[in-house]
Order: sequence, then C-alpha cells, then structure tokens
Amino acid sequence: MARLDPFTLQMQITRMFEQGQSFFATTKVQDWLRERNEDPAAYDITFHQKPAPPGSGLVMVIDIELTRRDGQPVDPWLQDEVNRHG
Repeated sequence: MARLDPFTLQMQITRMFEQGQSFFATTKVQDWLRERNEDPAAYDITFHQKPAPPGSGLVMVIDIELTRRDGQPVDPWLQDEVNRHG
C-alpha cells in the first residue's frame, strides 16, 4: 500500500534540487509514474527551473515535463497532476 504523502511531487522535486539531490529526482518521478500504473520507460522526464510565485516563500520551483518516447501526446491530466501545486 502506498503511503500518503502530504507534499505534492513538485514540492518534493523542488526540495531535492534545493538540497543538491537532483540526481535522485528522475527516480522519484519514475516511482510516481509506477504508482499511477504508467510505464516510466515510456516517458522522457525533463526538469525546468523557474522563479517561484510571489508569496510562496520559495525562491525557485521545478516544473516537470513528461514527453512520450513513442511520439504520442502525454495525457493532459497526467501532465497537470505531475506539476500540481498542492
């Protein structure tokens, strides 16, 4: 059974980048995809750093971009969910 995590994936990835653990970010996203019954090998995962929204208390936020390797479009729900803010 998957444990309930109060932090969104985007928050976890942003924290990993802040702490110098970005090496593990791809694995974290692959695990997240597996939990949603998606094949992580079917996706390329790219991270984009951007300024955090005003008032968030953060300096930067990491956006996660999923691209299907077979050329098909990524399900919009999945792309929105991977970058959900909370």
